[in-house]
Amino acid sequence: MLEAPHDPAPFYMLNKEEVVLWMNTVGPYHNRQETYKYFSLPFCEGTKKTISHYHETLGEALQGVELEFSGLDIKFKEEVMQTTYCEIDLNKAKREAFVYAIKNHYWYQMYIDDLPIWGIVGEADENGEDYYLWTYKKLEIGFNGDRIVDVNLTSEGKVKLVPNTRIAMSYSVKWKKSDVKFEDRFDKYLDPSFFQHRIHWFSIFNSFMMVIFLVGLVSMILMRTLRKDYARYSKEEEMDDMDRDLGDEYGWKQVHGDVFRPSSHPLIFSSLIGSGCQIFSVSLIVIVLAMLEDLYTERGSMLSTAIFVYAATSPVNGYFGGSLYAKQGGRRWIKQMFIGAFLIPAMVCGTAFFINFIAIYYHASRAIPFGTMVAVCCICFFVILPLNLVGTILGRNLSGQPNFPCRVNAVPRPIPEKKWYMPSITYYRWQWTSFLSAASTAVYVYMYSFYYYFFKTKMYGLFQTSFYFGYMAVFSTALGIMCGAVGYMGTSAFVRKIYTNVKID
Repeated sequence: MLEAPHDPAPFYMLNKEEVVLWMNTVGPYHNRQETYKYFSLPFCEGTKKTISHYHETLGEALQGVELEFSGLDIKFKEEVMQTTYCEIDLNKAKREAFVYAIKNHYWYQMYIDDLPIWGIVGEADENGEDYYLWTYKKLEIGFNGDRIVDVNLTSEGKVKLVPNTRIAMSYSVKWKKSDVKFEDRFDKYLDPSFFQHRIHWFSIFNSFMMVIFLVGLVSMILMRTLRKDYARYSKEEEMDDMDRDLGDEYGWKQVHGDVFRPSSHPLIFSSLIGSGCQIFSVSLIVIVLAMLEDLYTERGSMLSTAIFVYAATSPVNGYFGGSLYAKQGGRRWIKQMFIGAFLIPAMVCGTAFFINFIAIYYHASRAIPFGTMVAVCCICFFVILPLNLVGTILGRNLSGQPNFPCRVNAVPRPIPEKKWYMPSITYYRWQWTSFLSAASTAVYVYMYSFYYYFFKTKMYGLFQTSFYFGYMAVFSTALGIMCGAVGYMGTSAFVRKIYTNVKID
């Protein structure tokens, strides 16, 4: 058994050098995440010696990449006329497997020099009574100098599926010169017309302008109100002590002794804030890396990068979560550190392992190998946890002391009666209000996913349904935690600012 080539970045090829055609996965067109090994269907292999493949990256393994050697003999710049490479003995069981695949619009994916190719398994006639298999893979490979820059597949040779017959599978290879540069060979996959995806630019611009308008409107009203309050409080400072004592404090100034009181459930709250700051950091770094580097050109590179960045930014989680917990007077900092470190990994791994059982039952390629599970657990215990500990210690020592602009009263101020429609979280409980208000975006996203699933897709089946809603729940929760953390940090800065600029006796 020969080991698969590592498929490094740009390399030069010699004439008649072996070019490997990798068969990846096959699955229903409308269920993009439900994929199986290519040879799970009764396709036959070529006569060339097989080449074993091992997952090269963690992201590749998690995304269900299952590369298998096609057995086709392809050499650089050497054309191949239509050649039969194997025959399928179509018995009843194999025919039923192909018929099922054609009914569900199965398509398969292949790779040549890291360039993806897609093909359809077969098609049915208009009446849905006869089924046909595409048996001829017509490959057209473009080259620029000594590098492969383009690959196209044309499926031909439609053969009717009749039990107890032999179906010959054939292929051909044609080489053509291309002006595409090697570094630009993935550009065609970014073209919206290639995948027939439409970007609704008007909707995006409309939503963006609506947000800008609302932010500007709220900011204008808020600043106008603050100016009036500052002017009113400035007049009070000019009064003598007798007149000032006779008057009562009013407005947001009257709660200055309670506004910086610790939040309820500070351990959970601090862990959520720390996790949200880390998710924000990961999102920002990955977006910047995706703009600077061509992460989409390598299989699983985006997911591998996200995992690596998440592990590397664990000190961010510990720093913000640990410092906030210390400021609020928390003493069980070790417990807070563990909760903050494993809050997101436990949610993601728990969902992934649940879906993994369903994938194993379906024999899908999305089933995560045991070795990959062990690798993920090792990252959590030996990378994320120690780095989170470092961040927690730094946060507690560097910014863990309370430095509020006004003192906190020993006895909480009684909360006055309120109307039934008013929220129950007010005054010195603003921390949870700011977090939950911003995090409510996640509820809208998850509710919209239901509409998208039932009205915009053709997904079906237990596997695809659990996969879709399971990972959408993970995404929505992570989005909510990130938005909640950003909302709290902004609100905290605002509250600190307004009380700093007002003289408190």
